[in-house]
Amino acid sequence: MTATIIEHTRQYIGGAWVNSTGEGVIEVRNPATEQVIAVVAKGTEDDADAAVAAAKAAQPAWARLSTSERATWLRRLQAAAAADRENLVRIIQDDVGCPTPLADHVQVGVPLANLGAFADLAETYPFDEQDTEGRWVRREPVGVVACITPWNFPLHQLVLKMAPALAAGCTVVLKPTEVTPLSALRLVELVDGIGLPPGVVNLVNGFGPVVGARLAGHPDTDMVSFTGSTAAGKRVAALAAGNVTRVALELGGKSPNIILDDADLEVAVRDGLAWCFVNSGQTCSALTRMIVPRDRLAEIEEIAARELREYRIGDPRKPGVNLGPLISDVQRERVRSYVDVAAAEGARLVACGTPADEQTGYFVPPAIFSDVTTDMRIAQEEIFGPVLAILPYDDEEQAVTIANDTVYGLAACVWSSDPDRAARVATRIRAGQVRINDGDRWPGAPFGGMKQSGLGREDGSHGLEEFLEIKAILLPKPTA
Repeated sequence: MTATIIEHTRQYIGGAWVNSTGEGVIEVRNPATEQVIAVVAKGTEDDADAAVAAAKAAQPAWARLSTSERATWLRRLQAAAAADRENLVRIIQDDVGCPTPLADHVQVGVPLANLGAFADLAETYPFDEQDTEGRWVRREPVGVVACITPWNFPLHQLVLKMAPALAAGCTVVLKPTEVTPLSALRLVELVDGIGLPPGVVNLVNGFGPVVGARLAGHPDTDMVSFTGSTAAGKRVAALAAGNVTRVALELGGKSPNIILDDADLEVAVRDGLAWCFVNSGQTCSALTRMIVPRDRLAEIEEIAARELREYRIGDPRKPGVNLGPLISDVQRERVRSYVDVAAAEGARLVACGTPADEQTGYFVPPAIFSDVTTDMRIAQEEIFGPVLAILPYDDEEQAVTIANDTVYGLAACVWSSDPDRAARVATRIRAGQVRINDGDRWPGAPFGGMKQSGLGREDGSHGLEEFLEIKAILLPKPTA
C-alpha cells in the first residue's frame, strides 16, 4: 500500500509560509516502510539570507519584551504542542521509526516539559544584577541564533535550542535535518498558530552544506547552536570563525560504562544494554563501551546474552517492540560494516539479536562483542547503531584509563555497590555528564561534552547562559 505523500515545500520566514527560491525538493522516507512519506523544500542560500534578515529585524523588539512576556509565549506554545501531542507522536514515529513509548515519553514528552521549564527560568533567572557598591552586570541576548539540529531526536534537540534562545531574548532560524524534518515543521505550524511575532522564529529546510553552511557563515548570525557529528561540527565552527561567531556544539560520543568489581552485575548489565540500545543505538550519549572486570567477564557475557534475547526488533507501532529501524539505508550499511570490521579485528561476537520479521525497513539486529581492545575501531569510533563493545580491565586504574582513551567525552556511567567509590571514579572520567548506578538526570541538568564531544552546555540555566552576552556597566562614583 502506497502512503499518501505530504507536500510541505515552503519555508517559514518573517511570520509567513513562503515559496523557496529554489525549485528542488527533498524526499523524506519512513525508515520502517522505506516509503516516501513527504517532500520538503530544498532550500537555497537566498532562503537562508531572507530568514536571517527577518530574525535580525525582529530581534530588538523581542528582546525589549519583559521576561514574563517571553515566558507567556513559551507557555502558549507548550499548551498548543500538548494539545497536539498525539499527532506529534505519530509524526515522530513516521519520521524516525521510534517505538511508541520512546516516541511519546522522550521524543515528545521531554520537549513539552522543556518549553515549560525555560518559561519558568525566564521569569526567575537573574538577567540584571546591581548591588549597592555600584557593580552592575547585565546579561543580554546574543542576537540572531542559527539552530542546526540532527535526525535522531529532532523535536527534542530543536526545542532544547529554540526555547532557551527565545527565553534569553534571541530570535532564531531553525535548520532541521533534511532526514527527519516533519516534527520541526509541525512545531513551527504551532508557532504560527499562536501568533508569535513575525520573524522571531524562522525555518529553512535544505541540505547542510548549502543552508546550514550559509547560516553558520552568515555575517548577521550572532550564534550557531549545532548538534550532529564531530566532523560536521568542525566544519560549522570553521565557518563561524570567519565572523568570530559564537558556537555551541553538541557532537559525537563513545561513552564508557564502568562496572566495578563490587557492582550488582545483573542490574548493571541490564541497565547498560538499555542505555546502549536506546533509539536503536542512535544516541550520541549511548553507553556503547562496557568496561568490566576481567575475572567476571564470562559471567557478564552470559548475562548480556540472556538480556539481549528479551529485545524485540520490528515495526515500531507493534506492542512490545523496543528496537525500531535505523534511520536510513546508508546508516544500516554503516552499522553492518562496523560489525564486519569488529570481527576482522579480532573482537568476539557474544550474541546477536533476532532479525525483524518485516520485509521492509532499515533494521539491524543488535550485536554484542567482547574481548575488545582500545585500538579497535569499535572501541574508538561512533557507530550510531545497536552495537555494544565489552572491554575487560584488570584493576580500577586501568578501567579509568580505558574510559578516557578516546577523543570523545560526552557521557559515562559508573556502577558500584559503594556510591562513594563510584563517585571517586566518576570524578576522574573526562566526560560532561557521568551517571552513578541508576542515577537519573535531574530537571535542568547541564548536558554537553568535553574533548571532541563539543563546546558549551544545553538544558537548564547553563543552557540559557549559552545565549547570553555579559555586559558590565560601570557606574560613576557617588559625589561627596
